[in-house]
Amino acid sequence: MTFERPVRIRFSHCDPAGIVFFPQYLVMTNALVEDWFNESLGVDYGAMIRTRRMGLPIVKLECSFSKPSQMGDTVTLSLDLLRVGRRSIAIRIAGHAGGETRFDAQQVLVTTSLETGASIDIPGDIRAALARFAPERAVNTQETQS
Repeated sequence: MTFERPVRIRFSHCDPAGIVFFPQYLVMTNALVEDWFNESLGVDYGAMIRTRRMGLPIVKLECSFSKPSQMGDTVTLSLDLLRVGRRSIAIRIAGHAGGETRFDAQQVLVTTSLETGASIDIPGDIRAALARFAPERAVNTQETQS
């Protein structure tokens, strides 16, 4: 299963050259993860942080930038779940526009206690939501991935 969202490239995303300043793609991917949790997984991302005091920081990131995006472009962001571990998930987010890949990112996110800063096991309700989103990725990975 893939979660997708179109994003209109705005003036605030662009550098003086008129193209997306590459760190802005990370801002966009973070917003996509929030929307994925809220809309597709059914997990309130804000409550996860504020009430449950659990974060989901990126601990590994690989990005490729294929073609620049400009103000006015609409880039479709797509998120795929690659792997579910005991304390981490791996995702792939790609951006496409005009039939071309604009960027491709693979991220590893780790469930973290905001009280201690330490990694924690993925809570059962979130693990169940991930299993519903991509059952083939969530089965029997608890023992093999951290």
